Amino acid sequence: MAYQTIEISPLAGALGAEIGGVDLSSNLDTQTCTEIIQAFLDYQMIYFREQILNARRQVEIAGLFGKPISYPYLTGVDGVPEAHEVTKTPGDVFNFGGVWHSDTAYKPMPDMGTVLYGIEVPDFGGDTMFANTYLAYETLSDGMKEMLDAVIGINDSEAPYPSGRAQRIGTLTNMKTAYAKDAESMQSEHPIIRTHPETGRKALYISSAHTLRFKDMTTEECKPIISFLDNHIHRLEFTCRVKWERGTVVVWDNRCTQHFALDDYPGKLRRMRRVTMEGQRPC
Repeated sequence: MAYQTIEISPLAGALGAEIGGVDLSSNLDTQTCTEIIQAFLDYQMIYFREQILNARRQVEIAGLFGKPISYPYLTGVDGVPEAHEVTKTPGDVFNFGGVWHSDTAYKPMPDMGTVLYGIEVPDFGGDTMFANTYLAYETLSDGMKEMLDAVIGINDSEAPYPSGRAQRIGTLTNMKTAYAKDAESMQSEHPIIRTHPETGRKALYISSAHTLRFKDMTTEECKPIISFLDNHIHRLEFTCRVKWERGTVVVWDNRCTQHFALDDYPGKLRRMRRVTMEGQRPC
């Protein structure tokens, strides 16, 4: 579509675009909202600079894309259950999200998208990488596509990989206090090739962070295939990289992307606020 009310600056050939000419703290007219949503679908990840958002307004912005929901393993902030802070303090050794993944793939209805807001960020370091899983699927050989077409992945919130959520969430100072200890672990079955419900395009839906194995196959049989596909998704030509600044808002589509929070800022503070939107069962 031809954008008339927003400015689009593509970030990379694979995906991503900066949106200019928009103040997310103010009321947005219908045309602007329509164009922002279309840019989200066109570029899979969009971001805005120099924004001032409190938790409630961030939830309202997330509502443009889908239904904001609470995260099963963290409590909300500022009386807003759908918003929670993800902070790495100078004393923390590991970060949150420091592995290639799509958010909450272990849920029966994984989150369709995420809105992340930079409250305090390092002068340098702490960027986020994104990968286009449409391209990852489309560049597979016809034989590989045919082999994977009906394969179902078993995804687990407690995946026993060094990079899994369970191995990292307990290492962060702020997570220890915000962690919802009564939340149960989750495991779900999803096709590893999913069709985007709005664009109709197919994408790979698998990661070593969450995918334990394939249905009706052993872990040993699946590991080489999972490893190959995981590495294939993150080929450099399928990726882009966002540098965070205070007041940056990034919105990404979990149905056709993966992301990786780089942990290259030891001894520094990185404070973010996250809201996710309800998704559908992948098919």
